[in-house]
Amino acid sequence: MIKEFQYRFEELSVTSAEVEELMGFENRKVPEPFPELIQNGLEQAPDFTQIKGGYKIFELAVIDTENQTIQIEDLIFSPAKVVTTQLKNASAAALFICTAGTKISAHSQQVAAEGDTLLSYVFDVIGSLTVDKAMDKIEDNLKREMSATGLNISDRFSPGYCDWSVADQQKLFALLPPQFCGITLTESSLMNPIKSVSGIIGIGKNVKQLGYQCNWCNDRNCIYGKMKRKKNN
Repeated sequence: MIKEFQYRFEELSVTSAEVEELMGFENRKVPEPFPELIQNGLEQAPDFTQIKGGYKIFELAVIDTENQTIQIEDLIFSPAKVVTTQLKNASAAALFICTAGTKISAHSQQVAAEGDTLLSYVFDVIGSLTVDKAMDKIEDNLKREMSATGLNISDRFSPGYCDWSVADQQKLFALLPPQFCGITLTESSLMNPIKSVSGIIGIGKNVKQLGYQCNWCNDRNCIYGKMKRKKNN
């Protein structure tokens, strides 16, 4: 089963507070000139986003927690311990991709070339947040769809995180239609458009959503992890 979605930026309800948090600001302590820049960025974002995403559902052939691999059709993924442990009870999986489109990154680069590096950064963060919130909506749709059949879903996991090699995106994209949702891969397994995400969601009666746990991941540069660690200090 394949599902595709398109969203207008306004449907995502992105707020200034969410942008501020992703930028690392807390408790409304946002220095000038960021409040105005963020507001300007959010007002312009509808003109620079082309939000598309979707998923394809597969039966899982083998989940090997000992060797930390997942087989889908004839391809074997090696997503390491965290993902195989969370998906060990899955009977199926949704492979997903989502993008904010090419325009927002191009506009961010153009603004930087014109000398406004702060506004460029704001657009870069809005692009990242756009993809994340669009995937939230796609995940919610999958959850409702599976719940209607008595099934649950896991959290979503992406190559490049939780010790899962980004190279596995080559296999993930091989199982999806060519240029699905307008997203392609480079030889180095980076997605184009840049502001895109891909990954897997487990499906099954005994699968659970646990919420993201930063102790699962050793990526010290992850901005979400930095935010959580800062809050816990």
